[in-house]
Amino acid sequence: MKKEFDIDVKSYIRQKNETFYVVLIYKNIAGNRKEKWFPTKLPIRGNKKKAEQIADEILRDFEIPTEDLYMQQRKKAVNTRYLASDLSKFNDVPETRLKELELSDLTKEQVANLMFSDYIKMYLPIVKKRQIEAATYLGYERNVKVIAPYFRERAVKLKDLAGKDIQKFYEEQLGRVKANTVIHYHAIIRLALCYARKQGYIAVNPIDEVEKPEKNQYIGKFYSAEELKKLFEAVRNTYLEIPVLMGGFYGLRRSECVGLRWSAFDFEDNVFYVNHTINVVKENGKNRIIAKDRAKTKSSLRALPLNETVKTRLLELKNRQDDYRRQFKSSYNNKWNEYLMVDELGNLILPEYVSQAFNGMLKKHNLRHIRFHDLRHTCATLLLNKGKGVVTIKDIQLWLGHSDFATTANIYSHLDASSKIASLGTLSRAINL
Repeated sequence: MKKEFDIDVKSYIRQKNETFYVVLIYKNIAGNRKEKWFPTKLPIRGNKKKAEQIADEILRDFEIPTEDLYMQQRKKAVNTRYLASDLSKFNDVPETRLKELELSDLTKEQVANLMFSDYIKMYLPIVKKRQIEAATYLGYERNVKVIAPYFRERAVKLKDLAGKDIQKFYEEQLGRVKANTVIHYHAIIRLALCYARKQGYIAVNPIDEVEKPEKNQYIGKFYSAEELKKLFEAVRNTYLEIPVLMGGFYGLRRSECVGLRWSAFDFEDNVFYVNHTINVVKENGKNRIIAKDRAKTKSSLRALPLNETVKTRLLELKNRQDDYRRQFKSSYNNKWNEYLMVDELGNLILPEYVSQAFNGMLKKHNLRHIRFHDLRHTCATLLLNKGKGVVTIKDIQLWLGHSDFATTANIYSHLDASSKIASLGTLSRAINL
């Protein structure tokens, strides 16, 4: 049954989950239909009259939210034939109301009149609805916390934002952080402005006038075969043994090492699968573990043959974990039973610990400092330089799980000594010096 008290708000009785709900319908600031649902907690059978009474009470006490009154004010201004200059005040939405609003609640003019700092924060929920990784979204959120204050200080509105404003922001940030970080700022600014242009909030996209910084080209360090052997000896029977073995021998990424599960190993056919990762992101000041049944890219999902020595070490670890489970009984954390990277009490060893412990271990054993990720470079370098005439760049691409051949070639082509030596031989024979 419908109750109608005035032209602005209407109430309806709806049935949901075997109970009655009161639904109020009104127009929002953009003139769009809005609904608010109120549970009555009354079972449907025999309670319709009571539900209607509750609906009357809710409607009687209901007030249109303050931000939605702007549309009524705007209509009133038009009806009383206010001057266009008087209407402009309705384009600016009070800053105190922005946290309660979404972009879809505003007119195009009101969005255009938002401070860019407010607009980019209000855009975040929109990008969150896309199918992106949680870590990617949290990165956007973290970067907006840097971007928004900068443009807030300069009081730049979305409609007035120019390419030179963004370029100046990049230039100032390059004096504080690396180019790769500014490229991350560029990514979320670009997404927000492309959306603004698509929705008609702005006529021209200022990002088209901006030059994105050049990416930092990092050339990884790597160990020799002898250094790698010493490293393997140093981590024997420690928490780092498995990630160092798998990083140095197979070139696994840190997230792939921590994500290794016993179900991925076939000890009869001597093969294992890289098909799961563990990452940790900061959310509201707390660590959030993200476990997923896929690697960094589709190509990262790969099967690799199992080395006999590595197999032996893995089976030793499995036996130790079984002993710890029996020994500590109820104190043992069975949540991570599938995983290789757990401590004596079954707690998952996190990626950040791997990096920190790795640095400490190198210092303790007087080993040359490299990053944990440089074990991946070490693996590729040894494959390339020790496998002359046998292992190609394409083979390394498949071994490391790179998304395409160009990625591998760009990173490791400068190490391809065998091809350079062959080229030198050809030239030497052709030009007799």
